Amino acid sequence: MPVTLDLADIQGNVLTAYGRLGFPKGRMLLLHVANARAGRNLLDMVRPYVTTALRWPSDRRPQPPGTIYQKRPRVAVNVAFTFWGLLALGVPIRTLRGMPDEFIDGMPARADILCDNFPRAISEAWDPVWLWQDDPRRRVHVLLTLNAQMNPDGTPVDRLDELTREIEALVEATEGGVTLLSGHRGPDARWQDLSALLEAQPDGSMVPLPTEHFGFVDAIGDAVFEGQYPPDRMATAVIGQGKMLADQSWAPLATGEFLLGHPDESQEIAGNPMPLDFSRNGTFIAYRKLHQNVAAFRDSMDRMAVQFAVVMEMPQHEACETLKAKIAGRWSDGVPLMAAATYAEWQAFRDRRDAAMRAGDNATLAALDRALVDFSYRGDPLGAKCPFGSHLRRSNTRDMMDPLLNAPDPKQWNGSVLNNRRRILRRGLPYGHAEPGAATDEGDHGIVMLATCANLFRQFEFIQQQWMQYGLDFNTGNDTCPIVGNHGADAKFVIAADPASGKPPFICDRLPQFVETRGGDYFFVPSMTALRMIAAGIVDPT
Repeated sequence: MPVTLDLADIQGNVLTAYGRLGFPKGRMLLLHVANARAGRNLLDMVRPYVTTALRWPSDRRPQPPGTIYQKRPRVAVNVAFTFWGLLALGVPIRTLRGMPDEFIDGMPARADILCDNFPRAISEAWDPVWLWQDDPRRRVHVLLTLNAQMNPDGTPVDRLDELTREIEALVEATEGGVTLLSGHRGPDARWQDLSALLEAQPDGSMVPLPTEHFGFVDAIGDAVFEGQYPPDRMATAVIGQGKMLADQSWAPLATGEFLLGHPDESQEIAGNPMPLDFSRNGTFIAYRKLHQNVAAFRDSMDRMAVQFAVVMEMPQHEACETLKAKIAGRWSDGVPLMAAATYAEWQAFRDRRDAAMRAGDNATLAALDRALVDFSYRGDPLGAKCPFGSHLRRSNTRDMMDPLLNAPDPKQWNGSVLNNRRRILRRGLPYGHAEPGAATDEGDHGIVMLATCANLFRQFEFIQQQWMQYGLDFNTGNDTCPIVGNHGADAKFVIAADPASGKPPFICDRLPQFVETRGGDYFFVPSMTALRMIAAGIVDPT
């Protein structure tokens, strides 16, 4: 029986990746609460702005009669709290002690677990706004996320600045009870601005691109869980994005992997802070500001492509594109290596897509789009198509962890059961501008990622520490992820060879650091019910 969620009680950024739905601009504001009453009063005034998960009307998907929906906002607003923020707002200790240890500790205290003290300590690398340790009066308490629609010229709609000014006025009216924290690195230190990368059109207008600064199409294959979509959409949305069953079909992940108070993949409802109304329909996010060393990535790919082209006997441009695909697990436009293992196959895939677009062949286009996510690793036991240590195989292992992956009897297969409890929802947008051809990476550009899950330790931290910063699960020893892993002087990445090709394996050596953490923390995203309870000061754990 399909799960029906109370969409009006869930914040919209849990179910919705705003950037893909016409909100390519963003702004993150951080607040400190010095006075609980002032903080609750401000929260009560901000609460009506908060966007829920109720559906929006759509010309492409009309709402069935009787459906309750909300008007599509120009700016979607959501709010979340650190542990210390909940304490500062007067949430009772008896409630807070039910919070998980990692949330109570906070991200800065777990920097060693997350491998964030590399290549520099967080005291040197992180943006000043996150470095409150020497001044508790600047501790981060509240996160306000604003996701905005865009004008044709590429600027955010005016409502973003209007809403920011309204929030600033509400903060100022507290007379020091609440502070808007400054110290972000970028054009305006008062907040973190975000923007999808843009492309100019012949008429002078701008359109948002689904890519990040390294040039890869991003946000493909996000997890899908029960209740996230209406039943008529779930059948297609779940393909390649839910969990793989033993018979190779797809099903939505359990709701409790992403929302508190619901059964998870173990068919249990995890212990949550009391009262139940405080935790139910809430979740956690790991806010990560990740700086991308674009020049280092470009120069490294160009350097290694010279030797790769010679070894593999292919043109230089083909070698460079192939190297990037092997490291990422996908070609730059999102086509996975499991669907197109070679450069020639990738070009043929693109040609089929272009021909289908010219012919208006929607059926073929739908099949090609489905191929971006509908695949497994059963047909690549040696990693000859998609290397074991590639970013894609590390971040979503699909059926690769099945101990009987290569068993001849399909009845012995386990699908993705060992991966299902490690999934996260990826939200966020790029920030900054990486100048093409820049010699260094001194600018401020990268991605702000919001990793959303019900269990930060089991899901986000496990992926970050074990799968991104270690390699035993992928038969790669201590090799880290070639894109987001920490790269010492001897960092390498091995591209396995197809035995039938007669070519040797290729070792990508001396990998520089491609991604560095610039700040972040753990936040609790409450339901609308809990938000009202916090604002009214009526959280009762008894």
